[in-house]
Parts: sequence; C-alpha cells; structure tokens
Amino acid sequence: MISDDGKILSQYQYVYNKAIRFLGMINRTIRYKERRIMVRLYKSLVRPHLEFCVSAWSPHYLKDKELLEKVQHRFTRMFKDLRQRNYGERLHSLNLWTLEERGNRQDLIEVFKMYKGFTRLSIDELFERDANIKGTQ
Repeated sequence: MISDDGKILSQYQYVYNKAIRFLGMINRTIRYKERRIMVRLYKSLVRPHLEFCVSAWSPHYLKDKELLEKVQHRFTRMFKDLRQRNYGERLHSLNLWTLEERGNRQDLIEVFKMYKGFTRLSIDELFERDANIKGTQ
C-alpha cells in the first residue's frame, strides 16, 4: 500500500496490526506455552507477515522499524521466565534475530544471487563497480 506521494505509511501499520492479531490468537489459544512450539508458531504464523516483500518496502525510518519490532518484543515477553531479561537476552534465549538483522541478511543474500547470476536482475543494473579496486573487472 503506497500513498499518492510514493510513501509507504499505511503499510507498516497494516502489517503491524495483522501480525499482532495472529500473535494474540496464538496467545489466547495455546495454554501450555512450551518454547519450542511457541517459536515454531511465531515463525510460521506471525513472522511471515512482518517479512513479506520486505525487500520492496523495507522500513527506512526508525519509528517504522520499532513498530514492526514491537511484535517480536511482545512475543518474547509471552514467556514468564524471560520477562525480567532485556530484549537481546530474550532473543538469544529463543534463538531468534531482530527483524532488522534478518532483513539485512536477506538483502545480502539477494546481492549475492545477483552477483553470481542466479537472478534475472544483473548486479550491474543496481551497482556501479569501482575500476580502481583490484579484482572488480
């Protein structure tokens, strides 16, 4: 969803609302919140909404990144034994990355695919190589 001026303002709120609804559904319906099962449910039902086409509408502003990251914050606080820990410790304990880290990883994978010729889009269409650096020709 893009506004008339080309900004993606409502997309972040839409994605946030949808992901929060799924997270709430998981929280209401699962009584015994065993970590392994909850993480699988989160990864399969919630996170895809946060990451769908993220390379096309990747959040640039801190407020947008924080809005989407709130979903994962809320998920990590669903575990009573982790609530006293900071966000980074909760992520580490659940073996998760921040959404920004995952987005950066996905971007690097796409650049690698372009560089190796695994996609239709050529790396030369997006990047200009510096002829002064050895090994770029």
